[in-house]
Amino acid sequence: MTDDPASTPTRAVGVAEAARAVEALLFAAAEPLSQTDLTERLPAGTDIAAALAELSERYRGRGVVLGCLAGRWQFRTAPDLAHLMRDQREEPRRLSRAALETLAIVAYHQPVTRAEIESVRGVSLSRGTLDLLLELGFVRLRGRRRSPGRPVTYATSDRFLEHFGLAGLADLPGAAEMKAAGLLDLSAPPAFQVPDPGHADHGEDEDSIDSEAPDFARDFLQD
Repeated sequence: MTDDPASTPTRAVGVAEAARAVEALLFAAAEPLSQTDLTERLPAGTDIAAALAELSERYRGRGVVLGCLAGRWQFRTAPDLAHLMRDQREEPRRLSRAALETLAIVAYHQPVTRAEIESVRGVSLSRGTLDLLLELGFVRLRGRRRSPGRPVTYATSDRFLEHFGLAGLADLPGAAEMKAAGLLDLSAPPAFQVPDPGHADHGEDEDSIDSEAPDFARDFLQD
């Protein structure tokens, strides 16, 4: 009698075998994976952290390295080889000043509604500005505020963190750093304040509307 694979008990695997499995999952995933994503796909008791540490060391100094941004892991081109990808990575579209201001407001005040963005900027927000940021993947729909009208709130995405090389929102520069870099000057709207990135509001007073699970390439699993 043949064993039913679905009924075979799962067992924890060693670090070397776990690292091999994690490597396969990260390679096949269409987007970066968190430790929770990996835990759901590997046997119970598997030491995911040790497997990731093993892979990070194994790929150290190679053309492709294992990196973690916004709590999600993926293989990335080594930073010192980024110049080789310059032609492929150039963005053909440039953000307008209004789009940059809107993106900064979303980053530092998220989750934020359209009306709140307009209040901070002091001018009406063009309909195409948020649409462009959503299209580029820098901004995402965060949820609906539990207030009259149930307005939609916006927040930055993992792509925003990846594009600007931030491990998390806590790494956003503060007011002093922004002024030193010339990114915050007297031309900024009077209401534009830079909150402490390490104490961002997580939007507990709203209902989340994003719950997408990571997608995998499955063509190699077909019979």
